[in-house]
Amino acid sequence: MSTRTFLASLVFFGVALSVFAEEVSPSAAWWSGKQVTGDWFGARTVLADNGLKIDGRWRGIYFGILDSENGSGNAFSQEVVFAGQLDLSKALRWENVEGLALFGEVRWRDPGQDANPNNLVDADGLFNPSRYTGGVGWRLMTAGLRYTMPKFLGVEEGLTVTGGWIQPQKEFVEQPLARLFANNAMASAEGLGGNIPFSSSFSTWGGTIQVKPSERSYVKTGLFMSFPNPTDPANQGIQFGGHGDPAQNGLFFMGETGITPEIGPGKLSGKYAFGAYVYGENNEEYGGNKSGYYWQADQMIWREDGDQGLRMFSLFVFAPSYNNDFSFYMHGGLSYEGLVPGRPKDQLLAGMAMGNYGAAMAEDGVQPTQTVLMEAAYRIRLSGWSFVQPFAQYISRPNGFSDVGNAAILGVSLGVDF
Repeated sequence: MSTRTFLASLVFFGVALSVFAEEVSPSAAWWSGKQVTGDWFGARTVLADNGLKIDGRWRGIYFGILDSENGSGNAFSQEVVFAGQLDLSKALRWENVEGLALFGEVRWRDPGQDANPNNLVDADGLFNPSRYTGGVGWRLMTAGLRYTMPKFLGVEEGLTVTGGWIQPQKEFVEQPLARLFANNAMASAEGLGGNIPFSSSFSTWGGTIQVKPSERSYVKTGLFMSFPNPTDPANQGIQFGGHGDPAQNGLFFMGETGITPEIGPGKLSGKYAFGAYVYGENNEEYGGNKSGYYWQADQMIWREDGDQGLRMFSLFVFAPSYNNDFSFYMHGGLSYEGLVPGRPKDQLLAGMAMGNYGAAMAEDGVQPTQTVLMEAAYRIRLSGWSFVQPFAQYISRPNGFSDVGNAAILGVSLGVDF
C-alpha cells in the first residue's frame, strides 16, 4: 500500500468512525476521551491516583511536493513519543514532598530518506517543511525532577525548579499555537534554532528556576551544558558527557520574563515576554559565544464561547550578524477555533515566518538575503484523541539564494494520543 493510499484510508476511517460514535451512545465516552486506549480497564485511573501518569502519541505528516528545486515528489515524516510523570507525594503518601515530581520522555522518529521533504526542497534547515526530521531514530528526551511550591510569597505555584536531563526548548519560548504547524521554523526551532541547537531534539544537563511575583507575571532563568552537534542522531540523546573532548563543552544561559494578562470584560488571555540567551562552546569553528534576544506577543482577540474565538501569536528574534546564520527572524499567525458551525473544536490556522541571513552565511562573497515561509491549515478534531489537519505551504528562496527554486506543498498532518 502506498503512503498516499494509506493516508486516504486513515482519513476515511477516522471520519466514518466519528459518525458511528455519534450514533452509538456506548462509544461516546471513549470517543470524547483523551486517549484511544481508554482507561486500560481502570488501571490508568488507579495509577494516576498513586501518582503515575503515562501518556503517548503518534504524529505523522504527509507532504505532497508540487514544485521545488528538485521537482515534485512525496515524503512522510512521523514520530512516536512516550512520556511519564510520577507525583512523589501521591506515590509515597507523604505530604512533605507535595509538588515534587519525576518525569521522563523517549521518542522515535522515522530515519528513512523518504521521511524528509527537504531532500527535494533543499531549504535551509531552519525552514525545513517538516518538524519531525531532526534527531531521528530512538532518542532519550528528558529524565529529571521538578518541584513546584504550592504557595510562594502568597502566590499559588509561585516557585518552580526543574533539573536533570532536559530540553531547553520545552522550558522557554512557550507558544502553543505556533507548535500546531507542520514546518520546522515555527513548530520546533522557533527562530532560535537557526543559530543555536534550540529544537525539540536538543537535550542536555541543566536546570531552570521560575518565580511568579504575581498571578500574572513571571521571571525564569536556565543554565545548561552546551556541546557541539548535540542533535546528532548517532548519540540517541544519551551523550551525557557532552563532547568527547571536555574542552569543547560550554555553558548555555537563557532568561525570560513576561506577563500573562486577561484583558477586558471578556478576560481575553494573552502572553507578552522578553528573553535573551548566550550559547557558549570552546569549538574553534563556532566563532565564540552566540547570543541573541527575542520578544513574544500572543493574544486572544475575540471570544465567541468558552475557548472558541480568534487568537494571534508572534515572535521576533535578533542576533549579531557576524557569527549567526540569521540576524533577524520573525513569525506570526492567527488561529480561529470554532469558526465553522457545528465544529466547536476545529481550528483554522494561518502563519508566516521570515529569516534574514547573517554575514556568516555568505558563500564565495555572495550574501544570501532572506527566506519567507507561509502555511495555512485546518485542524479537524475527529475525537478527543485524534485529529486530521490538511495544510498548504509555500517557501520563497528556501536557502536565501535566488538560484534555488521556490517550493509549493500540499499535505496533511495526523495525530493520535494513546
